[in-house]
This record gives sequence, C-alpha cells and structure tokens, in this order.
Amino acid sequence: MNPTGFKENSENYGALKATAHEAPREPGVYLWRDEENCIIYVGKARVLRNRLTSYFSGTKDPKTEALLRHARSIETIIVANEYEALLLENTLIKQHAPKYNIDLKDGKTYPVIRITGEPFPRVFKTRHIIADTSQYFGPFPQVHAVDTLLACIDKLFPLRKCRVFRKRGAPCMYYHIGRCLGPCSGIISEEAYQVQVARVRQLLSNEGSALIMDLSAQMHAEAAALRFEQAVKFRDTIKALEELTTHALVDFDPEARDYIAWASEGVLSTFTVFSLRGGKMIGRDLFRTRSAAREAESLETFVAAYYTPDRPPPPQIYLAPWSEMPWAENEADPDFQRLCHWFAGQFGYTPVICSPSSAPARRHGAILAMARNNAQEDLRLRLKARGAGPALDELMQVLGLKRRPERIEGFDIAQLQGRHPVASLISFKDGRPDRKNYRHFKLRTVVGVVDDFAAMREVVQRRYSRLVREGKDLPDMVLIDGGIGQVNAAKGVLDTLGLDCDVVGLAKRDEELWLPHKSTPIRLSKRSEALKVLQFLRDETHRFATSFNQRLRSEDLFFPILESVEGIGSKRAARIMKAYGTIAAIAAADPLSMAQTCRISEAQAKTIRVAAALAQEDQDAAKKRLYTPGAGVQAAAEAAVDYPSQPSVS
Repeated sequence: MNPTGFKENSENYGALKATAHEAPREPGVYLWRDEENCIIYVGKARVLRNRLTSYFSGTKDPKTEALLRHARSIETIIVANEYEALLLENTLIKQHAPKYNIDLKDGKTYPVIRITGEPFPRVFKTRHIIADTSQYFGPFPQVHAVDTLLACIDKLFPLRKCRVFRKRGAPCMYYHIGRCLGPCSGIISEEAYQVQVARVRQLLSNEGSALIMDLSAQMHAEAAALRFEQAVKFRDTIKALEELTTHALVDFDPEARDYIAWASEGVLSTFTVFSLRGGKMIGRDLFRTRSAAREAESLETFVAAYYTPDRPPPPQIYLAPWSEMPWAENEADPDFQRLCHWFAGQFGYTPVICSPSSAPARRHGAILAMARNNAQEDLRLRLKARGAGPALDELMQVLGLKRRPERIEGFDIAQLQGRHPVASLISFKDGRPDRKNYRHFKLRTVVGVVDDFAAMREVVQRRYSRLVREGKDLPDMVLIDGGIGQVNAAKGVLDTLGLDCDVVGLAKRDEELWLPHKSTPIRLSKRSEALKVLQFLRDETHRFATSFNQRLRSEDLFFPILESVEGIGSKRAARIMKAYGTIAAIAAADPLSMAQTCRISEAQAKTIRVAAALAQEDQDAAKKRLYTPGAGVQAAAEAAVDYPSQPSVS
C-alpha cells in the first residue's frame, strides 16, 4: 500500500475499471458515487468510454487517487452532443454540489438571450432569469457566438436600444445610423414592430435555415467581388447561427414533466425517466425489470410502481416508443384508458400523456430520444453480462438442432455482375464474434457468372474439406445467408463429405429460417433473442464479404477488355463502365450513342462493342459448363485453398 492508501489491485478498483471499459462510445455525463450512493464527482465527455478509461491509465495525481479510493460505482447519462453534456454537467453540479467538483462551485451560469415582454421589446444577452412576461432562449455555452448572433440580429432587425421606453419628439442617434426603427417617435407602429420581433423569435427558435441560405449567398457574392473582409463577417455570422441551437436538457418552460422511455429484449426491460422541473433536468432514473408481459402491460406495471404519494406524477408525461403501443392509433384503447383511470384514482388527477409527435416543440422528441438511448445502452450491458446462453437454448429448441450451437459459422457471397466473386466466413463462439477465425475466400469456379448455388458449394467444400484433412473441430451449426436453395447446396456438400452439421438459412426478405429440404420456413418473433443472434451473425458475414469484394474491385476497377482497345486507357474505361455498368450492356449499346456519351470516336465505340460481345459469349459458355451437376463441387475440391481474414488475397 502506498502512503495514500490507494490500491490499484483492489476488488473495487477492478469493478470500476470494468465499468469504464463498458461505457458507451457516445457523448454524455458521468457520475461517480460513494458507498452511500452519494454523487461525489460529475464530469462530461465527448466519448464517455475514452474519458472514463483515462482515469485508470498512466500516473494518477492525488485528486484522482482520492476519487478512485472513495468511489464505489460509475453512472453514465448519454446525451445528443458535447453541448448538451456541458449544460447537463453544469446543472447537476449546481444541484448536487459534489465535493470533488471544486472548480465549478462559483455559481456561474451560461448566458441566455432575452426578449422583453413590452409593447416594443428589446433583445439582449443576460445571465439572470426574471419571472416576468419576457421570453428566454438558450442557454448558450459559446459566449462569443452569442455576441456574433446579437450583432447579426441588430443589423437585420434594428430593434430599440434604450433601457426605458419613453416618447420622444425626435428619434435618437441609433435611428439616424440605421440601428433602430424609431418606435419612441412613432415612426413605426406597434404591429409593424412586432413583425420584426416575431422574425427574431423565429431565428432563435432554430428556424433560421432560410436566413443561413441567404447569408451564404451574400458571403459567396462578397468573395466573388474580392471583398474578403465582408465575406469573413458573413462567414462568422453563419457559424454563429449554426452553433447556437436550443438545447434540449435546459429550457424555460416552467411546466413540470417526465420523459419515460424503455427498451426490451426477451424478458429483460429497462425503463429510463428524465425529469425536468423549472426548465432544467434534475435527474435521470433507470430501472431494470424482468417480465414476459406485453409492453403495454409492462409499462402499466412500471408506472404504478414508480409514481407514489411521495413521488406524484407531473402534469405532463411523454412516452417513447409511442408507436409500439396499442393506443398509437386510437387513444380509446382499453390499456390507455386503464392507465388514465389509475392516475385519477390514485392521485385525483390525470396527467397529460403525450407522444413525441404531439409535442408542441421539437425539444420533447429530442429528450425522449436521449432517454431511449440510455435505456438501450443499459439493456445492451445487461444482455452482454448475461451472455447468449438463453438465445442458444432457444435456437436448439425451435430449430430442433442436434446439439446446443455454441460454435456457429456463417457464410455469405459477394460479387458484382460476376466480377471478383468472394465469400466470407464468420465464426461465433457462445453467441459472440470469434474474429481470429474469420476467413475470406476468393472464389475460382464462378468468375464472370452469377451463380450463388455454385458459389456456396465451392466455399463450403473448401472450408470443411480442409478442416477434415487437418483434423480440426467442426462447428455445431452452419448459417447460410440465403433461402432454401443455398441451404440445400451447402447441405449437399456436407453430406458428400460425411459431416453431420446442422445447416440453417436466414432469408433477408422476411427474416425466415430455412432448414434443409423443408418446404416451409420457420418464423420467429421479432423480439426473439435467438433471431437477434442470427441476424447479428448474418449482418456480419454480409459486411465482411462486401468489404472484401469492394477492396478487390478497387484494385482492378476496369474491365481489361476495354483497355485492350487501342486508345482506351483507364480513365476512358472508367467513363464507359460508369455509363453502362456491365459487359452485356456495353455489347448491346449503340456505337454512335456510346461515342457521344463517353466522348470517344465512333470507330473506337464499334471496336469496344465487338470486344464486349466476344467477352459475353465466353461468359455464357463458362456459365453453361458450371451448370453441369457436380461440376462446381469438383472444381472447388481441386482448388481447396482458403485464406485468412487479414492478409490481402492474390
């Protein structure tokens, strides 16, 4: 133990470090709690995982050691961007006053823009909120951008500057230099003045896209006229407009409201509640449940447990995902009515239950999206901690497999009109990617033709004939990205090799599961954990195969047949391929049209058309040979070589 009593090898240190490494890679706020569950530190991060893991690397200063010594847990709150994190951090520090946040205990607040509630309002920056008829916009962490925006407003909408409005016989200096509309002298009516104020409100309410487009046009015009100083002023104004957005987690709506979002997978559900009081988010509650009930029933149970006489519901409650509820189409639904009656019976009133689409401002949808993101992240951690055991058990049961599929290998084919046909092999162990066993295959028997069945026979033959020769373990199950045709092709090869592996196909169209030689597919619930595992594996095989195919195409982008024509180099070949796409289309093209489209001579176009027609005939002949029964498997067996996932394939 060192003099401070800090132990890096303690059990608590290891638990905190593991939590940091599991944190989301998103912007947000993190809270350190002590053994009494009190918040002792609040921080913000652009990437939560990177920031939290930094506490556990390198030499630690005394403050970090003290924090790690007293901390017992870490909590994260995901937000939309860095500025939301900055605002939420500021709010939570002022609310909880954590003892390790000494740098932010000065009580400072971010500036807001105020439009006074007078007949002829003023617009200015302030840090003080007064409960009057004024309107407030913000807060804004970027103070310099506020000043730039106010300068833009002053130029576009010259409202009054005087602190006290009084009638004048003649307008002041601001009117004469064009920075005031002269309401004190009766030069502009109250109605006309309010039109200008309404435009300012529109600009501050994130509806300034038209203004940004207009300013961009003026900036380009000034730059074209070589008036670069003016262009820079327009550029800075545009930047200020783009940076200053109304933030979701801090507003000036005094109405108390809760935002409830949830995420579920199988029997696991996580509910998140964001509570806004007095225009600020005062906290986030997160609850984990297990239930086999419908989502509407689970929500009803959660609401009944969450709201109590000590924690009554606010006047407004926003819910997400609203679209998945039975009352999304009709609020006369019995589940919705029962929920409303429960509120009335327990508390004597029914809060307004809203969907994001019914919200009067876009910020409600933004807060709900953040709450949903937090629920989904917690559910992800729960599923990872539990592992894929239940999903694998479900797979074995619903598919009638011979054994629990602890090791699954998946295949997918990728090609572009027969060019660079490749296959990918993905390996999953206990429901998780086993990337060291990923493989790429550069197919040899289907070059120039589109034959997914022959391609599947080749890659399965090459993979498992090699495993048999080398005496390596076989997978418990093989997943094919495709329907019954691809499944039967793979099963036929395995039978020929004398292997007894379960084969399943996952078709993209309706997420149907196909078993060999079955006339009807198996359909699982979209919430099925077993289906989620197979979808993850299928998507990974597709990504891996497609990326390899694209890499090969980038190495050999143009048809050699085009470049063999005199006067046609890589650039002209690229132009022709972009225009027509395939050899067949080039062979059928009109020479005159090709010459005009691709900017080549008509003689060159005729030569290219003939060469493409000859190449098409060669492809048709090769395709005819490959359709001979057994030819694909035999050719694959003769070229049984596979390739590791990382090195390039020649």
